[in-house]
Amino acid sequence: MSEYHTPVLLHESVSALITDNQGTYVDATFGGGGHTSGILSRLSPEGRVVAFDRDSDAIGNRIDDRRLTLVRTDFRHIRNQIMLDAWKAGKDPAEAKVDGILADLGVSSHQFDTAERGFSFRFDAPLDMRMNTEASLTAADVVNTYPREEIEKILRLYGEVDNPGRIARLIESGRAAAAIRTTGDLDKCIAPAIPEFQSHKILAKIYQALRIEVNHEMRSLEKFLSGAAETLRPGGRLVIITYHSLEDRMVKNFIKSGNVRGEVEKDFYGNVKAPLRAVNRKPLLPSEEEISSNTRARSAKLRIAEKTEEGRV
Repeated sequence: MSEYHTPVLLHESVSALITDNQGTYVDATFGGGGHTSGILSRLSPEGRVVAFDRDSDAIGNRIDDRRLTLVRTDFRHIRNQIMLDAWKAGKDPAEAKVDGILADLGVSSHQFDTAERGFSFRFDAPLDMRMNTEASLTAADVVNTYPREEIEKILRLYGEVDNPGRIARLIESGRAAAAIRTTGDLDKCIAPAIPEFQSHKILAKIYQALRIEVNHEMRSLEKFLSGAAETLRPGGRLVIITYHSLEDRMVKNFIKSGNVRGEVEKDFYGNVKAPLRAVNRKPLLPSEEEISSNTRARSAKLRIAEKTEEGRV
C-alpha cells in the first residue's frame, strides 16, 4: 500500500477520530488503505469500518479484514450508503449513525504517478484527470469544449490562478488550430503565459483547477459535509485533511456554521445553530520530519470537529 500512497498525518488523524474502539467508523477516501489500516489497528474485534472510494484502482487495495466493508462510490453519498447498510441489516435506516468519519481530500500518489491518468504535468499523457474512470467528462473535454469565459472562471475560482483570462484565451486560440488532447498539448498551448521560473507553481494551479472541475470536487465536498453531519452520532468525530485553500475554507466554514459559505445562524438565545463544534481551533500540520519523508504532505491541514447534542454550539 505504501507504493500506492503514503497516508498523511496518519497518527494524528486516527487518534483524533477514535473515541470508542468498539464503534463504527467511515474512511470516506480509501485510496491505498493506509488510514483504514490505521483505524482497524485501533479497533477491537467488535469495531467496524466502512470505506468509500470511486476509483477502481483504489478498490483493488482491499484489505482482508472481516471488520471492513469497502464500497465503490463517491463520498458525497455517505448518508445514503450508511442508511442502505442499515436497511440491509434489518435496522431502521433513519437511526443509522457512526462514531467517526475521516476524509483525506488529496489526490493519491498513485493517481499523480500513473501517467495515463493525466493528473500530472510531469508526463506527456492523455488529458484525462477522472478519479472515476467510468465518468464521461475529461479534462480534454473541458479545454476543448467549454466557452472561454467558463474556462477563465474555473481557473480563477478553483486554481486561484493570477492571469486566468490570458490563459483561457491561449487555450481558445490553441484549440482552434488543433484539439488539445494531451498534457503536452496543453502545456505547449499555454506556455507564453507561464514564466519559466514559476512554471511548476502555476501549472500545478491550472491542473488543480481542471481536476476539480472534471471531478465536481467542490459539489461533492459540500454534499459530503452535509451527509457526514447527519450520519454522526452526538459526540462522534469528523476528521478532514485538506490540501488547498478553497477546500479548507469550505471545511472551516462548515464546522463553524453548518454551511460552506460560513453564514452563521443563531437561535433566540444567541447560540450558533450548527451540527458540529471545532475540536481544534487551528488546523494540525504535518511535522518537518513527515514533510521531509513525504513532500506531498507539505500543504496538508487537519481539522477536527465533533457532533453536538442538539445542533447548537
